[in-house]
Amino acid sequence: MSEGRPYGFEVLPLARIEARLVAYDWAWARDNAERVAENWERRRAARPALFDGPVLLACACAVTDGVCRVDFFETTYSRFIAYRDGGSPDGHVTNAFAAIVPWSADGAVLMGEMGPQTANAGQIYFPCGTPDRDDIRGDTVDLAGSAGRELREETGLAVPEEAGESWVLLRGDGQLAFLRPVRLDETAEQLGDRMERHRLQDADPELARVVIARGAQDIDGTRMPPFARAYLAAAFAGVPAVTG
Repeated sequence: MSEGRPYGFEVLPLARIEARLVAYDWAWARDNAERVAENWERRRAARPALFDGPVLLACACAVTDGVCRVDFFETTYSRFIAYRDGGSPDGHVTNAFAAIVPWSADGAVLMGEMGPQTANAGQIYFPCGTPDRDDIRGDTVDLAGSAGRELREETGLAVPEEAGESWVLLRGDGQLAFLRPVRLDETAEQLGDRMERHRLQDADPELARVVIARGAQDIDGTRMPPFARAYLAAAFAGVPAVTG
């Protein structure tokens, strides 16, 4: 892990995000339709619950003076998964998503292990998901709303009205991870208990279990994706603006 670029990711504090929806002709997806179909058939055979709905991917991103301007376009989940499974070969398109990072009152981060029926089964990260049509507001994309919705759906937690608006962008590995650290008033154990009760009330929960990270020793190099490891490494190393 290199100092200043944990796990190969840039860590960029943001004052504001301006996300918009644009029209985009994705040549890779058009030229690889057969590969997309074959990959989706393989994925569905392993996890029949997967749904090929509309999702939003990024086709441009620039950060200037703390302001991030990012362009999204609509495509299908099967195209996105084939692209990601193939190593994101088109450098013009990026998997971009937003997440709330729940911090407890005693300085821990709450995460979840994805359930066996999900596309990322077994991976541990913050409550998040690929933006979709529910996040479109006219010609803008509501990343804050997307992150808040995923937090509620997966954990039952909500962002306090008085929470700060700070964001941090982790850019690398073919991803744009827009993370909003939020401090909550309860301890890690209390929050974990609330998340577990919410999980057990769901007939088909996305999370298999709740995970609490209290320090760098809790970074799981096997099951945490690189963006999550990069954030935790920076946060527990005391990088300014990463913990909110």
